[in-house]
Amino acid sequence: MKVIFVGPSLPDAASVAGDGIIIRPPAVQGDVAAALRDGASVIGIVDGGFEYTAPVWHKEILLALSQNVPVYGASSMGALRAAECRAFGMIGVGRIFEEYMCGATVDDADVALLHAPAEFGWKPLTVPLVNVRATLDRLEAQGALARDTRLVIETAAAQIFFKERTWRSVVDGYGLTEVSERKEMHSMLVSNAVDQKRIDALALLEAVRAAAPGALRHEMSWQIAETSFFSRH
Repeated sequence: MKVIFVGPSLPDAASVAGDGIIIRPPAVQGDVAAALRDGASVIGIVDGGFEYTAPVWHKEILLALSQNVPVYGASSMGALRAAECRAFGMIGVGRIFEEYMCGATVDDADVALLHAPAEFGWKPLTVPLVNVRATLDRLEAQGALARDTRLVIETAAAQIFFKERTWRSVVDGYGLTEVSERKEMHSMLVSNAVDQKRIDALALLEAVRAAAPGALRHEMSWQIAETSFFSRH
């Protein structure tokens, strides 16, 4: 049984996953351990709860790895946990994971966004900073943005609280005074928007689909420590 925890990074995961992969909501504390108890043989973590609930434990990821269950991470909470647990064998996928690994991205808030609940399909309502950066990269590479302009826009976007960061607020933060210039900038950003979180989530989906159960690529040089607190949960 292959399980992927995903929500706003890939709202249509259930329709694109296909047969053989079970889609579960964003992971919170205890969900990975529960998937193991249910018989998961490969686990993918894309999204995870963090603000009003306890986030997925590192130790439950280590528990899965200690049982020779491959765990993949990408896009959002999964990219964070993959960077943190890579030394123990968790497998990171995608650009966002690589940015955490090399230090280009360091703040966990850079992948955060406001989104609708499950009942409304996890629809993203704001733009995560990692998507802003990917979009600015595209525009700079195309020659549509000069380097200094791109840096000012990125700095402005980074100063906006993740629950308030939209393309409109990014344009407002840039400080254009002319209405026509603001409309042109907004149109350019929206029409060239790169959803890096979705791209990485799809890459994880493919990695999980191709993964062979029990085929960890990392040599186990450690042992998980049993603790009474973890055992109670």
